[in-house]
Amino acid sequence: MTRGQGPTVRRRRLAGELRRLREAADLTIDDVAERLECSASKVSRVETGNVGVTPRDARDMLSVYGVTGEEADALVQLAREARKRGWWHAYNEVFTGTFVGLEADASSLRAYQALLVPGLLQTRRYARAVIRAMRPDATESEIDRRVEARMERQALLQDAHPPEYWAVMDEAVLQRAVGGPEVMAEQLWRMLDIAALPHATIQVVPFGGGAHPGMEGPFLILGFPEQADQDVVYVDSTNGGLYLEDAAEVHRYALMFDHLRAAAAKPDDSLDLIEAAARRFEKHDN
Repeated sequence: MTRGQGPTVRRRRLAGELRRLREAADLTIDDVAERLECSASKVSRVETGNVGVTPRDARDMLSVYGVTGEEADALVQLAREARKRGWWHAYNEVFTGTFVGLEADASSLRAYQALLVPGLLQTRRYARAVIRAMRPDATESEIDRRVEARMERQALLQDAHPPEYWAVMDEAVLQRAVGGPEVMAEQLWRMLDIAALPHATIQVVPFGGGAHPGMEGPFLILGFPEQADQDVVYVDSTNGGLYLEDAAEVHRYALMFDHLRAAAAKPDDSLDLIEAAARRFEKHDN
């Protein structure tokens, strides 16, 4: 799939265009709701991309904004394309937000992790150990489902048109024996395999580097190929992620990531750290 052409990004783009056109028409959300005889909350959810827009709803809104002809037709078609279902819809009970849809469409992914291997790099056994630890009340079938969903996500890095992937992680990620020595050794060798891909870079911030900007917590910056689709920062948490789209916030995290890259060991030296950790875990397993 060409980057930037998936339904989640299209819905986000349509939402932004509808908001821009409403403001250009000098109408409030309440004005639009009154003319369309719907609730103001519906208009608001449409403009934030929290709900899908039917082609008919899109055409009705565009009519209120005085948009007709080819411009209206193009946006109505965008509404049709935004309603298509991605592979992640089969895992609705696992993926409750728009994160995976955005990730699947991104042309660049800049990730920082302080404690865990990033999800796109996790082996099946490492992922299972992490999910079981973080969800102690989950049944085995629930854990299985979440592991499978995570494995499906990883196809992204093997795509015919993969995103540029750059991961920075604290050295603590290499030292924490998630799942035991055997699982960790396997996981670290897997990271080295991924790092060999031409579109992937992995760096490690060593303990000796002291304090660094990433101590605030993990985050992911998603970039998109179309200028109309602004970068998004996703800040992960156990209660669901936070999406940051404000230009100043995105710039702050981009700057933070640049400082993290500078604080980290160079890519080749980082791979040496990962390999050394893998060999230590192999030694402990024997």
